Amino acid sequence: MSEAPGKVILVGAGPGDPELVTVRGSRAIKAADVIVYDHLASTELLDLAPDAEHICVGKRAGLHTMPQDEINELLAQTAVAGRTVVRLKGGDPYLFGRGSEEAEFLAERGIPFEVVPGIPAAVGAAACAGVPLTDRRYASSVAFVTGHEDPAKADSSIDWPHLAKGVGTIVVYMGVQNLAAIADKLVQHGRAPETLVCIVEQATTPEQRTIRGTLADISERAKAESIQPPAVVIIGDVNKLGPALGWFESRPLSGKTIVVTRARTQASELAARLRDLGANVIEAPAIKLLPPESWDDVDGAIGTLDTADWVVFSSANGVDFFMRRLAQLGGDARRFATMKIAVIGPGTAKALAAHGLRADVQPETYVAGALAGAILATGDLRGKKVLLAGPDIASDVLPETLADAGADVTNLAAYRTVPDEFDAAEITALAETGRIDAITFTSASTVEFFVRGVGGDCAKILAGELAAISIGPVTSAALRAHGIDPRAEAADHDTRARSGAS
Repeated sequence: MSEAPGKVILVGAGPGDPELVTVRGSRAIKAADVIVYDHLASTELLDLAPDAEHICVGKRAGLHTMPQDEINELLAQTAVAGRTVVRLKGGDPYLFGRGSEEAEFLAERGIPFEVVPGIPAAVGAAACAGVPLTDRRYASSVAFVTGHEDPAKADSSIDWPHLAKGVGTIVVYMGVQNLAAIADKLVQHGRAPETLVCIVEQATTPEQRTIRGTLADISERAKAESIQPPAVVIIGDVNKLGPALGWFESRPLSGKTIVVTRARTQASELAARLRDLGANVIEAPAIKLLPPESWDDVDGAIGTLDTADWVVFSSANGVDFFMRRLAQLGGDARRFATMKIAVIGPGTAKALAAHGLRADVQPETYVAGALAGAILATGDLRGKKVLLAGPDIASDVLPETLADAGADVTNLAAYRTVPDEFDAAEITALAETGRIDAITFTSASTVEFFVRGVGGDCAKILAGELAAISIGPVTSAALRAHGIDPRAEAADHDTRARSGAS
């Protein structure tokens, strides 16, 4: 009996920002056995399906890894073999994406397929450049045109006379190389030379650039700014709104490249916040978090948890590892009923709340000394049993301060911090050529392992215009120990905090 055929899902990846893929598209990617993707589809979307086979087929102007007929055959053969294939295409599959050709090829062979629409590049570019494609004051019609066709050829499939005079907004895809000829053709057929134009390069990504001009000068402006594909050209009076509504490139970190050194499991939140502020984020995880080599100490503490007076968590990771181990041993939040709980900051409190627990003590300043002071302020600690759950590498300030106050302190390594692998050569090359603006450090461990990974004279790499940004005083001290002066330190010592001068 022959194997049941699979299917092909043509998914529009959107205009560039991976977060602009649709919910349906995201779900299809996660369920895929094979992903066949173009250069214009964000490779970050591949992370949604790490176990799938990933096949890049190119399909970018001047760069075709695989011809279209071979792509068609690849999709068909893979589906016939019983696999679910996602054909991931930039923008929308049916808007200058040749998705209809692929769908037709599959239909002719009786191979099941679906189409998941995507946000077209033009729509994303217009929104981020502050240019509405239609506006009742300026344009009631819009046309999408390929600029890949030579405007000078005699048998053009584009109705240039109607396009020039009969359409409010004209959006040109793949038009950078032929921009001068396109502008001349429109003017020749009656469009005013002073008609406003904008070009949006790398739309919706941190590398987005927008230049503005008119049909008379936009080609020269594009050359002067070295505009490169992928870029969308928007022509029409709607561009009058662009300077006022162009929000995307005015965000605080637009045009900045920032390195995040947190562990992979932790980096996503900080990276997302930086991207929301406009930054191009490079993740270079200097550390990774692992369970302790032996759970004996933690298990012993959990076994006698009801005898403790305090449990103190010095990090959100300490909460997560400790509570996971508690659950593995059959316990839950009820084991904390007779004691007080202290946390170092809001991130740790949030992690605790996820397990149904609320902290009794949280200091105003999120450092070990302040946490110790807040606990001491609650009353006499003499003879009190205190469990400290945190990393294997930690400051001695907290346990020593509590012990000096008479507490019976047990320091528990709930997890280990070890070096992770990152592309140190790439980071060094980018830093030395001025293509990195800042590197963030969220713990002394990230400093130590980043310096170890980069090697050489790390202080020189982090000199000049490149800024080292620290989460707090302990991390700043670790940087200074390696001859690196932090440019700024988070005022509240938290990844969500604003930075102040250190």
